[in-house]
Amino acid sequence: MKEKNANLKKVLKREKTSYLMLLPNIILFAVFTIYPLCWVLRYMCFDYKGYGEAVFTGLDNFVRVFTRDKEFWNSVVNTIVYVAGKLFLTLPIAFLLAVLLSKQTKANTVAQSIVFTPTIMSSAVMALIFYLLFNTYNGDINRFLMSLGIIHTNVNWLGVKLAMGTVVIIAVWGGIGNYMVYFIAGLTGVPQDVYESAKIDGAGSVQILFRITLPMMTPIIKMVLMLALVVSFMDMQSIMVLTEGGPMGRTNVMFLYLYQLFFPITVGSSVPQEFGYGAAVSLVSACIVGLFTGLYLFLGRKLDKVME
Repeated sequence: MKEKNANLKKVLKREKTSYLMLLPNIILFAVFTIYPLCWVLRYMCFDYKGYGEAVFTGLDNFVRVFTRDKEFWNSVVNTIVYVAGKLFLTLPIAFLLAVLLSKQTKANTVAQSIVFTPTIMSSAVMALIFYLLFNTYNGDINRFLMSLGIIHTNVNWLGVKLAMGTVVIIAVWGGIGNYMVYFIAGLTGVPQDVYESAKIDGAGSVQILFRITLPMMTPIIKMVLMLALVVSFMDMQSIMVLTEGGPMGRTNVMFLYLYQLFFPITVGSSVPQEFGYGAAVSLVSACIVGLFTGLYLFLGRKLDKVME
């Protein structure tokens, strides 16, 4: 026992600098992640509005989530539609751009910078810019389409029918650059000898893409897809600025609905402030994201076994 303690002290002394460098991150993680999580777990079984006394209600908040809150489940459906649309468009475009711009040339470097620029913009600023562009009466999008003769009357891009599609397009524009960088990093790891051998054997560009590049990029694609899946489920900033979840709840995604339970966006918000119920919704939302992530990992493993 004494020897173990002595060895532990030696390890701590030797790695003291490393632990000191990790200490700020550990403190921030504890304050901004662990403490809020414990706070949520504390109030999920209470009726608490953020003021006054918290009244214990048992499992009533969870019963309400699963049986009485249609608005939450509508937001779950909206989230699935949003995530599917964003991933279906973002990842193929990002991968195609990565293939086209992966060669180290000055022109490609400039193009990569341009495509990546939206990623470093504030989501709120980006959403405000697109709100002005997609404005029904004096937006530049309607003006441009009318000048080309494509439309003859103003289109309500943020109306009931088109709001979700517009939100998805904006999300795609903002996310392509980030995933393009991941794919370019993966493409640099593919040995050039493989490409040269394929060209000598007479393989064309399409054959090289589908029979060499894609198979060798599978681990990177799986990692990027899982990252994109989780991030897309938690998207809400641009939607909050653009539509506030409207019109008629058509763009009210799961985490925006959860955010409104803690911080109502406007004074007359349709979602009242309810900390206790919000805590229960946050747990259910986390389980839903975990369920989809677990399902993706399960299907990924099954697919790997089939391809072996």
